[in-house]
Amino acid sequence: MIDTIRDFFDRHFGADPARSTNDPHNLALATAALLVEVVRLDGGLEAAEREAVQQAVNTKFGLSAQEADELVALAEAEAREATDYHRFTSLLNQHFSPAQRVRVIEHMWKVAYADNTLTSWEQHLIRKVADLLYVPHAEYVAAKLRARDAASG
Repeated sequence: MIDTIRDFFDRHFGADPARSTNDPHNLALATAALLVEVVRLDGGLEAAEREAVQQAVNTKFGLSAQEADELVALAEAEAREATDYHRFTSLLNQHFSPAQRVRVIEHMWKVAYADNTLTSWEQHLIRKVADLLYVPHAEYVAAKLRARDAASG
């Protein structure tokens, strides 16, 4: 698994993800894994949800469509293997500003709203991750409302 991740980053960014915890590619993978986890909670990766995850990582990290697709595939594998969210959230806490962490929560909400079905599992996960990222409740609610408004047009 680590070889696949290393090959992806070497091929597209010329970086070794094991090199540093503040490598932006590790941050991209951690962010994408949290977004994918929202999708996994309702049983499958629908096209709209996958597109929302790809769009989020593309917007956040400036990836091409192919790079975003490969990153999402790697994030799916990372999320399946993870036993908790600490490995992802601790990395983001170390290197993202409070505003960037709020933006991650907003992206998670956008993914949750992408299939037009918001489950209690998705809500619980996003609340839990927001707590782990030290996102204040008011910012959490504001991010949810922005994502909901964007989803409704």
